[in-house]
Amino acid sequence: MTSRERVIRTLNRQPTDRMPIDLGCHYSTGISAFAYWNLRRHLGLATDHITIPDVVQFLARVDEDVLERFHCDCMLLHSGWPQTARWRPRDDYEFVVPAAFRPQRSADGEWSIQQTRPDGTVARMRMPAGGFFFDGSWLSDWHGCSDQEWLAATAREAERIYKDTDYATMYIGFGAYFSEDPDWLCKMLTNPDELIESNRQSCRRDIEQAGRVLDAMGPYIQAVCINADMGLQTGPFCRPSLMEQITAPFIKQLCDFIHRHSDCKVFHHCCGSIKPLIPMLIDCGVDVLNPVQISADNMDPRELKAEFADRIVFWGGGCDTQNVLAVRSPSEVSESVRGLIDVFKPGGGFVFNQVHNIMGDVPPENIVAMLDTAYEESWY
Repeated sequence: MTSRERVIRTLNRQPTDRMPIDLGCHYSTGISAFAYWNLRRHLGLATDHITIPDVVQFLARVDEDVLERFHCDCMLLHSGWPQTARWRPRDDYEFVVPAAFRPQRSADGEWSIQQTRPDGTVARMRMPAGGFFFDGSWLSDWHGCSDQEWLAATAREAERIYKDTDYATMYIGFGAYFSEDPDWLCKMLTNPDELIESNRQSCRRDIEQAGRVLDAMGPYIQAVCINADMGLQTGPFCRPSLMEQITAPFIKQLCDFIHRHSDCKVFHHCCGSIKPLIPMLIDCGVDVLNPVQISADNMDPRELKAEFADRIVFWGGGCDTQNVLAVRSPSEVSESVRGLIDVFKPGGGFVFNQVHNIMGDVPPENIVAMLDTAYEESWY
């Protein structure tokens, strides 16, 4: 099978030759630019043109030579920055960034950057000396063109991926009508009608945008991603009954629209301990769950597989990034990956990926061990 065929059949829970493997198709399935620089050097590959599509998490775009090396089946849908610059945060690490990204360094080695928002407020984010990503406000307006121009450029890249490669890809760009902001969470109890009305308006805008997305690139993408972290390490942010009232109706409306107007699946990125919410997400029409945070409470892989594998695809959960990938030996990483694949792979409906992004301090030997083991164990 081609990679795209393999992914499509997996998303439909149909038999495949092997489980698909992903590294970097989503901004939560990728790799820190620092870890990626180290990995490329470890593999004997050039490090002089590593591009950063996400400057907050500071993730690298995974190049085709690395995708091929590890038998990956998916590619990030990002058209590239219209104008670029080069940035060296420290040592030999140098990266290609959007031209508008110009961090300033303080006397103590901290990097910071700020943007003035349309309402006149100033937002700032920072990377401490020796850090691997930015914290603070999530600054994202880096493309320097209109939303219509950016959508057109993204559509051209989706068509290129479809026609010139065998990779699967997805459109990333919708929320899921939930916020972990404390004020928002309090309003779930004190003023749910306000949140319902806000979500209704957001959903109306999202459906209009989804129509534009599907018109522009629907035949070329395999999934549409929605994002909202609904779980803590210990459980959901709120009672499922509140989510069913305030959030679920609008996820369902967006899922229904996407399913009616395309063959795309709905990929939901949702971190944390969310097992009590999975039945609700399935009922809403969510097809794919990521990152499958098996290190959170009540997220036992065997229980997840037994209870939900016939109704939802697991995209992630293949390696514990909190307790294994960064801190164990390569052989221990391989052993852990092998055990998790033994759980998730049978019967299909599983795309291999580590739990969330590979952090900047993960040794390249461990990354190689994880991905090589995934390929070795991928065949049915």
